Amino acid sequence: MATDHGQGYGHDSGFGHDSGFGHDSGFGFPGDAGERRRRLPAGLRAPFEARSWREFGYVLLSLPVSILLFTYAVTMLSLGVGLLVTFLGIPVLAAGLAGCRGFGALERARARALLGLEVADPEPLRMRKSGLMAWMGAVLKSGTSWRNLLYAVLQLPWAAFSFGVAVAFWTYGWALLTYPLWFWLFPLYGGQGGLQLYGDDRHQVYLDNAFEITVTALVGLLFTLASPWIVRALTTVDRLLVHGLLGPSRLSARVVELESDRGVVVDTAAADLRRIERDLHDGAQARLVALAMDLGLAKEKLAEDPQAAARMVDEAHGEVKTALQELRDLARGIHPAVLTDRGLDAALSAVASRCTVPVQVEVDLAERPAAAIEGIAYFTVSELLQNISKHARATSAAVDVWRAEDRLMLQVVDDGVGGADVSGGSGLAGLAGRLGAVDGVLVVDSPVGGPTRVTAELPWRR
Repeated sequence: MATDHGQGYGHDSGFGHDSGFGHDSGFGFPGDAGERRRRLPAGLRAPFEARSWREFGYVLLSLPVSILLFTYAVTMLSLGVGLLVTFLGIPVLAAGLAGCRGFGALERARARALLGLEVADPEPLRMRKSGLMAWMGAVLKSGTSWRNLLYAVLQLPWAAFSFGVAVAFWTYGWALLTYPLWFWLFPLYGGQGGLQLYGDDRHQVYLDNAFEITVTALVGLLFTLASPWIVRALTTVDRLLVHGLLGPSRLSARVVELESDRGVVVDTAAADLRRIERDLHDGAQARLVALAMDLGLAKEKLAEDPQAAARMVDEAHGEVKTALQELRDLARGIHPAVLTDRGLDAALSAVASRCTVPVQVEVDLAERPAAAIEGIAYFTVSELLQNISKHARATSAAVDVWRAEDRLMLQVVDDGVGGADVSGGSGLAGLAGRLGAVDGVLVVDSPVGGPTRVTAELPWRR
């Protein structure tokens, strides 16, 4: 190794993208060359992938963005807290938190563009009244505002650390890898043999011969190949910060889910009431009105034509039986007495007996679930068996019910033509919505040609 003057190893930063997010479109390799590059192992092609460069760009931008955000957040927070002894502290603090919410929206957009990280917007401000005071109160009470402020404080130290590590690895890697291309600059312009590794008053160590230059390039290759994965690991922490502090909280997401489920329950109840009203109006009520008219006519004919009156009374008797059967069917559709008295086993057996195909029912429950869950399970199986009767063209079916820890499991299987789909507007979609309203799940496995297997999971809640 000869003597020369040079700089130490710079540093390198690879650009990574989130695993599972983004795409691997490299640059500078058109046509078949790009296809050959994509067939390379991931470790070799990572430095040339667009996802790696986007991640590196995210790390580079994080430092100036975090400095701006940290300065704004700390300034507004300090000013607001300091002015709390006067009324001015409240609007200043509210304005600072509102600004942090705005920065949070920009950070979510930056993470979406460069990291491929999809984070839902947090819940909006909840204001019972309109006006400036109501807005300030909503901002100060919002957990999202304070989580955005915490993000502004925490991001700066992490951004500085990741910036230093990423830039160091990236610079060292590419500088050493390309050293064979530019080492001649030292003897030509610096009067030294090559890149200096060590130097004091007596000794200087330079990289100036072919072997040393080759080893330097190989070390640079290792740094270059490692840099994208190091940056990817660094941006994993950024993803956690963005997702955990700038997205919706679990509690708020749960509140939104419950509000949606409540809407489903209300809509379902309203639809059931409309169905009951329609069935009563078009069925039993119409028959009872006709029955009253027939009995009135029979009463008028009783004196002058007893035989005709007797026939009319006999017809009215048949109408009474039909109306009673319709009322029984309607009551069974609301809540069957057999379910209340004897539980799911007997109730589902009764439903299976009315199916157009043979149905094997097996209920393995040591105790009964909550009454509401039991009713939902009953109507779920009833609707699935009706679908089998109407659409499946099956020759047999089976119903299994069992308990798995704190969940009630239902499974309905048929050997029909299959092709069932949980899509908008279908009966299965409505059924899935009803189950979802009580934290239930509906899974449909129905390939074309069959068989169809529908599994429902409900909370036990006992």
